[in-house]
Amino acid sequence: MTAPGEVELRDAATVLILRDGDEGLEVFMLKRNLNSDFVGGAYVFPGGAVDPHDRHVDLEPVCEGRTEGDASRRLGIERGGLAFWVAAIRESFEEAGVLLAYDLDGYVDLDADHSAERWRHHRQQVDTAQLTMVDLCRLEGLRLACDSMHYFGHWITPEGAPRRYDTRFFLAAAPPNQTPLHDDREVIANEWLRPADGLARCERGELTMMPPTISSLRAIERFATAAEALDAAREIVDVPTILPRVIAYDGGVRIVLPGDPDYDGPSGVDGAAEHHGDWMRLVDHSRVTGFGQEAGA
Repeated sequence: MTAPGEVELRDAATVLILRDGDEGLEVFMLKRNLNSDFVGGAYVFPGGAVDPHDRHVDLEPVCEGRTEGDASRRLGIERGGLAFWVAAIRESFEEAGVLLAYDLDGYVDLDADHSAERWRHHRQQVDTAQLTMVDLCRLEGLRLACDSMHYFGHWITPEGAPRRYDTRFFLAAAPPNQTPLHDDREVIANEWLRPADGLARCERGELTMMPPTISSLRAIERFATAAEALDAAREIVDVPTILPRVIAYDGGVRIVLPGDPDYDGPSGVDGAAEHHGDWMRLVDHSRVTGFGQEAGA
């Protein structure tokens, strides 16, 4: 039970959708609504909280290639693992219009002229909870592409933030015959970015990103192709849990990651709420990722 005054820690899932661009690996990113009450204006990957409907009791029949037991073991939890894969797929469909799911011919085609309007309607139905992902799969004869989504990151929002999430990060290849498009509600712009370009623009102050986003881009920038990144994620055995800390620093606060010499320094939690809009810019330059177990990898 959450103690009085303590912020609830919510389960969440996000997915990095990859493709091979003309100049190398690219990842799909979205810009959050400037008026959002959580990290407004930040560039993010599709994702969000795990909803009750994502925890449907009968997920296995609509999830390709993963059982409930396998998914939970992969995440290191007792039960409910498949819900994280389902939540990431749902959020990708709602926010970006990308549906990681198969029909009888492979990845479902959302761009075909004869069915585009039907899929737009389904997207709106899922977004407004008129349809669950299980409902959609049964209606359209689909199976969610859980076998093609690979778990590679685990971040927990630091204590003191006004909202806290326990977020699992996945990688997936962009399906053919699907044109991503932001929902123009929660997210207001979209862009395919080379990881190195995204990091450079963030460094210059052109894009705002949270520490997990920065770390994820660093993790994948070393790969030349989507296939290389996915192959590496497929081989990961252990994914470390990254819990940043807000610490007191020069009269204010800053964010530090495990392995930072100041990680065990004086807490800045009491002042964190008033600085929560800044913490995503204050991450240090340690590289902590499921692709390399040591900082600086």
